[in-house]
Amino acid sequence: MSGPVDLAFDPWDPAFVADPYPAYAELRARGRVVRYEPTDQWLVPHHADVSALLRDRRLGRTYQHRFSHEEFGRSAPPAAHEPFRTLNDHGMLDLEPPDHTRIRRLVSKAFTPRTVERLKPYVRGLADELVAGLVRDGGGDLLTDVAEPLPVAVIAEMLGIPEADRGQLRPWSAAICGMYELNPSEDTAARAVRASVEFSEYLRELIAERRGRPGDDLISGLIAAHDEDDRLTEQEMISTAVLLLNAGHEATVNATVNGWWALFRNPAQLAALRADHCLVPTAIEELMRYDTPLQLFERWVLDDIEIDGTVIPRGAEIALLFGSANHDPAVFPDPTRLDLARADNPHISFSAGIHYCIGAPLARLELTASMTALLNQAPTLTLAKDPARKPNFVIRGLEGLSVEVR
Repeated sequence: MSGPVDLAFDPWDPAFVADPYPAYAELRARGRVVRYEPTDQWLVPHHADVSALLRDRRLGRTYQHRFSHEEFGRSAPPAAHEPFRTLNDHGMLDLEPPDHTRIRRLVSKAFTPRTVERLKPYVRGLADELVAGLVRDGGGDLLTDVAEPLPVAVIAEMLGIPEADRGQLRPWSAAICGMYELNPSEDTAARAVRASVEFSEYLRELIAERRGRPGDDLISGLIAAHDEDDRLTEQEMISTAVLLLNAGHEATVNATVNGWWALFRNPAQLAALRADHCLVPTAIEELMRYDTPLQLFERWVLDDIEIDGTVIPRGAEIALLFGSANHDPAVFPDPTRLDLARADNPHISFSAGIHYCIGAPLARLELTASMTALLNQAPTLTLAKDPARKPNFVIRGLEGLSVEVR
């Protein structure tokens, strides 16, 4: 089905970005797949289809393991974008087997349940410390005071990034992630290229240092992999480290502030949570469903597929709408209602299939630690003023979240 000109889906409209969920309901009513000309994509809004297509090997995050740009009917990226493309295209998120399998097998050793369990005291202690600072100050910006420093510190600690260098990570990440929005501008691309060059140079020096003086960190572990089948090139190490740093905090930061903004707008649910901290595990899942940090995930069609009678040809691009899938009433009764006790919650905020978020257990640990610390230490936490939403659509977050502790 083609998208008509009156389609409410408009990722550049501030009103849509503020609340895309009514437009998603319209998309779901129009059918299982809708052609969207402005981005040259097929939009998939239903939970069952999104979930199935995430596992469908006829789709891929890349096509270059099978086709050249010309064979696939696509133009090569602009030469000026090459530093970003090199960095991005060697990370496992944008690779398919066998390269994806090889890199993920190595990295997964750092995210085993046992490893995450060992991190619990560090994560909880840091969350308590950050929230204590917020309470001492009588409030502040929940984003910059708690939501951001916690996951940045955790993933930087795992990778072995020196504490003095960590202030550079968030600006680099923000610039690079700008390229994941729909139809990014040339200014956005230029910032991403510059950040890609600087981030890569920094990591190249750090890897060289770790070769001579290995430590108990993930970068040293990647260098030390001796199995020829698992060995990473230097570019793969750099791209893997950047991916882990970006993915290891971006979604968690946004899930934290989106979640608390949702709680402030639903005072009865916040009161229930404050009265019963046993709700925290289901609350974390429901908040990630209710206002999804990553709204869209793209796939290339490697072999023709058919959705509800519509043939989508090889070479097309599909946009899997996570935010819409997480509000599909076929799966979530009364999806626009925040229900912190929702038990049956198969949200897809962490994706699915071979690209399922490798850091999901760590993200849940961080979200649980910060929420628990805020409930324990700041039971009177209130909103100081309504936040401004970032203009981004794909990566959904706030500019800040001003709070008071009375």
